Amino acid sequence: MSRNNHFFISSSTFLSFLSFLSFKKYPFSLLCLALIWILSLIPFFPETPLDGVDFIDKWTHLVMYGGTSAVIWSEYLRCHSVINWSRLLWIAVAGMIVLGGVIELIQGNCTTTRSGEWFDFIADSVGVLLGAGFGLLLYAGWWKRAHR
Repeated sequence: MSRNNHFFISSSTFLSFLSFLSFKKYPFSLLCLALIWILSLIPFFPETPLDGVDFIDKWTHLVMYGGTSAVIWSEYLRCHSVINWSRLLWIAVAGMIVLGGVIELIQGNCTTTRSGEWFDFIADSVGVLLGAGFGLLLYAGWWKRAHR
């Protein structure tokens, strides 16, 4: 009986986590996440005029992950009058950093046209932290005033 009860608790916790994936509440977050997956795993990438810019790949990672993290923060703050900080930090910071690592591992081990790089992962993580900084500024500035 305790085994089933443990499963029930785990299931409800998991279902609570999945509620974040509500397209109605977080449409832009989910769109950004889908774009990260698609752009990270497509087998080719067209040449652009920015190819000559030093570290353009790292800047791209920083902007993609920073932007997505900022969008997650802003949509979360828009949808909630009470902030569940542990949930927000797990999803918008830890979850995004893990996503960057998983995608780099997939690129390095499961594709023939992409490579997993530590510096890409670092750029992903820095972008996530910058996005979190934006989210904290948004919380301190807009959200606190709106929810007094």
